[in-house]
Amino acid sequence: MTGSRNTVGTRTRTASYRSALQTPGAAAFFLVAAPARLGVAMAGLGIVWLVHAQTGSFGAAGLVTGSFAVAETLVGPQTARLMDRIGQPRVLVPLLCAHAGAIAALVGLTMTGAPELPLMVAGLAGGATTPQFGALSAARWSALLHGRPELTPAFALETISNEVAFLLGPALAVLTATRLHPAAGTVLAGALVVGAGLTFAALRRTAPAPAARPAPDRTAARGPGILWTRNFATLLAVNLALGVFFGSTQVSVSAFADAHHAAAAAGFLYGLMSAASLLAGLAYGRHRPHIPPAARLPLILTFLACASLLPLLANAPWQLGLALLLPGAGVAPCIIASSTLLQAVMDRSVLTQAFTWTNSASAAGIAVSAAAVGRLVDGPGGPRVGFVVPILALTATAALTWSTRHALATGTTASKPPSDADSAGVP
Repeated sequence: MTGSRNTVGTRTRTASYRSALQTPGAAAFFLVAAPARLGVAMAGLGIVWLVHAQTGSFGAAGLVTGSFAVAETLVGPQTARLMDRIGQPRVLVPLLCAHAGAIAALVGLTMTGAPELPLMVAGLAGGATTPQFGALSAARWSALLHGRPELTPAFALETISNEVAFLLGPALAVLTATRLHPAAGTVLAGALVVGAGLTFAALRRTAPAPAARPAPDRTAARGPGILWTRNFATLLAVNLALGVFFGSTQVSVSAFADAHHAAAAAGFLYGLMSAASLLAGLAYGRHRPHIPPAARLPLILTFLACASLLPLLANAPWQLGLALLLPGAGVAPCIIASSTLLQAVMDRSVLTQAFTWTNSASAAGIAVSAAAVGRLVDGPGGPRVGFVVPILALTATAALTWSTRHALATGTTASKPPSDADSAGVP
């Protein structure tokens, strides 16, 4: 594997975005994945506007969009497991063809006035056939750069690309659906996913090698090919907590802005936090930290938990905007550190599954926390109660990572070539 080429020369070379992208084949798959990510980010709101325009009901639109999201979250890890076993290209091509058919069926059924049940079935099919391009791209980076210093800027690029996609995607979906045609957002999202996805699948040279089928004897709980380890559970909890942070903050910011008669400012306020995350991610990716990732992650989570106290002090929208900058600055570094640890502690044969499960955990955290905080902010405590939820989630997860940092460091050391083991420990 590529990680075996970790020589003294690669360790002393300064890691940068440029050196990561100059890795043979890396720039091609990273750039091709960008429009596919954008399509995935557009899908939810595209379906909302499509179904609402034809039915006049946001309730129906929510059912179809929810069906899409649930299927994407639950089926995605199973698809990733198949990709780990037989390779990304062999799974992606039929999956994308099925996705094209599902989106075509959803648009056709909606435009012809079909009832809710067939629309939900089409939504389920669309979500179940949506590839997790972030996980696929991260697995390729890990296969190319495992054990090399360029991996940190590579994961920073991944985080930044996802942030940009989810900033632009929803806006583009609404713009095309309202200015062109109600189906335009959904059709464009599907076209980007399928078109860019097929191109991504064609880049076979950088695809991780298929894993051998695991042996039936699994007496060693931490043996090769095992997904559900203690380290993986810890990192899954980190991504779940990040999802809670995103979902609860979105709802709380919207409720705060509405309570201060500035509902239109909610998007701008949340955008400030996203912008802070982007800038912090860029800076983090350019820096080669001396603290090993197993010790770095609990520090970042502790910072994020403390920074999340600031929104509780805000009494006006402009104050909230300033208060969101600091927690925003902790988001991208936390995602990058978590991804770096994940690829280090997991066996190569289950890496795509692992990245997909963490994405699903984040999505589940967003969905559950948004629903729960929505009820909380409607109560007597108002938006401030909503801002307490991410503090609790992040504090608990920070405590978890502090208590498991030695296990994470051990797993990182075990997965590295001997020449890299000296950088894996915990001080």
